[in-house]
This record gives sequence, C-alpha cells and structure tokens, in this order.
Amino acid sequence: MAENKSSAEKANKKSWFKGLEAEFKKIIWPDRTTLTKRTSAVVIASIVLGAIITVIDVLVRSGIELLIK
Repeated sequence: MAENKSSAEKANKKSWFKGLEAEFKKIIWPDRTTLTKRTSAVVIASIVLGAIITVIDVLVRSGIELLIK
C-alpha cells in the first residue's frame, strides 16, 4: 500500500507541475513599452494618492488641534 500511495503522490505532483507549466505558457507578457507605460501610470497614481492622503491628514490633524486648544 505504501508503494501505491507514494507513486500516486508522485503522479499527482507531476500532473500538477505539467498543469502549472501549461498555464504559464498561456500567459501573454507585455512588451517593454506597454510595461513602461503601465508602471509609470501606477507610480504616478500612487504619488497622487499619497499626496491627497497627506493633505487630508494634515487638515484633520490641524482641525483636531484647533478643537483641543
């Protein structure tokens, strides 16, 4: 029984890796210009959102300080 279970586990692992390899072959990777454009869009959006959050944080802090004083 132990041998059957071991060989079945090996077959399952091989099958899993073959399925994984097949899925990786389906991936369409972007070219360099598309990747650069998308990366810059994400960086710019992150900076803008960070700035907006910072401004809101400063306004809320100053409002709370006015209420406390």
